[in-house]
Amino acid sequence: MAARERPSFAHPVERRLAELLDDHGIAWEYEPHQFVLQRDDRGVVREALAPDFYLPEIDAYVECTVMRQSGTTRKNRKVRRAQELHGVVITILYKRDLRRVGLWEEATTA
Repeated sequence: MAARERPSFAHPVERRLAELLDDHGIAWEYEPHQFVLQRDDRGVVREALAPDFYLPEIDAYVECTVMRQSGTTRKNRKVRRAQELHGVVITILYKRDLRRVGLWEEATTA
């Protein structure tokens, strides 16, 4: 994605991940799809998931989460549900993963 098309990222770590993907020539889109997980009786969406990044060359999604590991249960459930209902591949990058690739410290101090 060209710099002039940069979206407003929800968290600095997302911006850093976008830069890392760019540095490695990996095409990405920011939150391009929303997966409905639950509708009420009238068809109104009650729960959905919009993964942070879509990697079109491999048809996969990446969701970043910087919450404490103990708080990820709901996110994990939503990702599993989206995979079951929509047949998509979604990888979650947790804070520990973001630290390993050097994105967490940089994002939080940038």
